[in-house]
Amino acid sequence: MSSKPIIVIGGGAAGLLAAGRAGELGARVILLEKNDRLGRKILMSGGGRCNVTNTGSIQELIKHYPGNGQFLYSAFSQFSNEDLMLLLERMGIPLKVEKEGRVFPSSDRASDVVKGLTKYLEQGGVEIRLAEKVTGIVTEGREVRGVNTEKERIASRLVIVATGGKSYPATGSTGDGYQWALACGHSIVPIRPALVPLNIKEGWVREVQGLALRDIEAVLMEGEKLLGRERGEMLFTHFGVSGPVILSLSRYVKSDSSGPGLTLSLNLKPALNQEELTGELQLELQKNQKKQLKNALHDILPRRLIPILIMESQISPDKLAHQLTKKERQALLDTLRNLKLTITGPRSLDEATVTAGGVSLKEINPKTMESKLIKGLYFAGEILDIDGFTGGYNLQAAFSTGYTAGDHAGQESF
Repeated sequence: MSSKPIIVIGGGAAGLLAAGRAGELGARVILLEKNDRLGRKILMSGGGRCNVTNTGSIQELIKHYPGNGQFLYSAFSQFSNEDLMLLLERMGIPLKVEKEGRVFPSSDRASDVVKGLTKYLEQGGVEIRLAEKVTGIVTEGREVRGVNTEKERIASRLVIVATGGKSYPATGSTGDGYQWALACGHSIVPIRPALVPLNIKEGWVREVQGLALRDIEAVLMEGEKLLGRERGEMLFTHFGVSGPVILSLSRYVKSDSSGPGLTLSLNLKPALNQEELTGELQLELQKNQKKQLKNALHDILPRRLIPILIMESQISPDKLAHQLTKKERQALLDTLRNLKLTITGPRSLDEATVTAGGVSLKEINPKTMESKLIKGLYFAGEILDIDGFTGGYNLQAAFSTGYTAGDHAGQESF
């Protein structure tokens, strides 16, 4: 057992791996969590199923972190997705792989992941202190000297900050770590919501709220500039749109965006090319030629979306299918492939899955996660200026940076 204790602040994904790895090395570790239980955000992830990681190669993983993916190369090399899966299975959590390489516990229970990682801490002899709120980090010169809590000062020369971002504040991610980083001289890249639903101007979205589309292509434009393109699932809500495709595109939607308007173009039939879609529409109209248009498209679209398609195509819903002009048929085709929505902005940080921005990576050693400004101070997880797309990427980044910080702090503790 080392003589220097390691203080880990935060019992989320990064903090659990940091504390677990340091404990595994034989270091004395104290984990401070302000909630009354560990892993509250893990419990909410993946709709309660917890998409722990993705099966892609390191290079494939890095592509899913817009902007700062290369920073993770060293952390992923030290603790990869394969290493994570082996660890979880060793802790008694069998895993399964679903579409697009997403990895979940076989039980579909996020609580099993938290139980397994708690077991990892217990095996390493980590001292877990719940309901222990940290109020600040103590430094002297350019070195860490400990942390202050609401109850006491705990002396330490090795502190790992894994407090998360500012999304889902009900889980305890209230942005405390940013203030401590600033107090230690670090720069904070302005934070904003990422993987967040989007507000839509068009009022008709409320009429179809709750409707999920399983395979669409969404194209995000700013004026004439292409910002992003994603294909997959989406969901209409009372305020706009959500779902995996929308969350991924939301990364490019800023709260303070100005200039050309932001639009979302939905291709409702991405599996069909123009010729195939034309043939399918003609067949549907011919089959239902004596029906009103509003009753003639049920094999092409969900019922609730049909009135929207007709309205956006500027055709009377009461017109008989066989009465459509060539121009009107073309309008239907164009709308099927390009249903336009106007974005008015992202939802708030309270509704975001992750936080974009955070502690500047220029001030962090990517090989150790140690601060370049304060000796003995480490940062891991969402508090860093790293955010990824959906698919297990954000949890993997948290696990890998946490493990890396715990590994190097653990070695420094002896």
